[in-house]
Amino acid sequence: MNARLRVLLVDDELAMRESLAAWLRQDGHQVTKAAGGLEALAELERQEFDLALVDIKMPGMDGLELLRRVKDAHPDTLVVIITAYGSIESAVEAMKAGASDYLLKPFDPEHLMLLLEKMARQRDLLRENSALRQRLNEGECIGFAGLVGQSPAMRAVFGQIEDAAPALAPVLITGETGTGKEMVARAIHNQGPRAFAPFVTINCGAVTETLLESELFGHERGAFTGAVKARRGRLEMADGGTLFLDEVGEISQKMQVALLRVLEEKRFQRVGGNQYLASDFRLISATNRDLPALIQQGRFRQDFFYRINVLAIAIPPLRERVEDIIPLAEHFLAYFAAQTGKANLVLDSRAQRALRAYPWPGNVRELRNVIERAVIVAQGSSVGLDKLTFLSPLPEADSSAMTLAEVELAHIRRVLKSQGGSVSATAGVLGIDRSTLSRKLKKAGLEPS
Repeated sequence: MNARLRVLLVDDELAMRESLAAWLRQDGHQVTKAAGGLEALAELERQEFDLALVDIKMPGMDGLELLRRVKDAHPDTLVVIITAYGSIESAVEAMKAGASDYLLKPFDPEHLMLLLEKMARQRDLLRENSALRQRLNEGECIGFAGLVGQSPAMRAVFGQIEDAAPALAPVLITGETGTGKEMVARAIHNQGPRAFAPFVTINCGAVTETLLESELFGHERGAFTGAVKARRGRLEMADGGTLFLDEVGEISQKMQVALLRVLEEKRFQRVGGNQYLASDFRLISATNRDLPALIQQGRFRQDFFYRINVLAIAIPPLRERVEDIIPLAEHFLAYFAAQTGKANLVLDSRAQRALRAYPWPGNVRELRNVIERAVIVAQGSSVGLDKLTFLSPLPEADSSAMTLAEVELAHIRRVLKSQGGSVSATAGVLGIDRSTLSRKLKKAGLEPS
């Protein structure tokens, strides 16, 4: 486990305290020991802890009283109660009083490891939420749950994610292709109370209606030709977690009716089955379609729309949040540079101007691809305009910020793309001989194929 915790271990039994401390340190955690409640409170005043492991039965101040005092004075410190098998009722009482979990003794080392991993994730979520609230107030450039942005539009999206996460109501995420709708869905899931439960996805536009029914509901053995064994569907897999329906606008009206019934009743039948199965899941949907327009055309059910659209988050296209382009580009640059072992890569000024000027029809997904290609062909520590390959021509306005050589190379790239990468055909269109074009491509780091 990479996440390490600062742990305060409180237990009046010396043997238990020493053995548990040794185990925690062996796993890389920082451990401070306390033999009782007063000693623990004194340590909490001296330093900060991520987690307090507190025995419930101690002389003087017991674990429940210590728990209450810790939560009052140090609300960010997670508390796990240590209790024996015969005292489960006390553990339940502790959970109601604010404990994050409980540990039964004699403890299972594997269970202890999993518990600590869970506490580390919970600590990170608390830190991220705290940082988000602070940065939203300050208006800084932030990265939140894998999302990067500093524009007012994205700060508003971050705030909507934070509001939606604990609600468990259905969420509809809208936005153009490539804006990061699935990442927003995952952020909502990861910041909510079901963060440690399954996040199950299905692209509704990528499968036929018959296959979609089987994928969602599952099927029994012999339900149709090829169904040689029973199979769980996504609804079943998402029990206790989140179901993400991507491209929900592509679902047929028949399937909308079936899903509407599931959302109302929280139960369903597998294809070919006669037994009802229960599934308690949170629904998050996403689409790049104009659903109200589809309703007007009679192609999308209004009742289903209202059911999935309890909370709505609209992600603006990248061209409408220019402030986010360079932070995103630098984020992807660092990511792909680390993957390829090209440390300390930076975007030069002309590359940055071109990135800001480009309209990004493919949004964040296209920007990611452009930067990934640039990192692959980059030489030295700087990524210049000549290393950026766009799907559409750069706006004319950006040409004034480019040198003659850069304008020429951008034109060569466009023609080369239009000719399917053929150097000979491109040379013919440009009116130059093939060897001259090959030299120009080689100089630009684009070896002719």
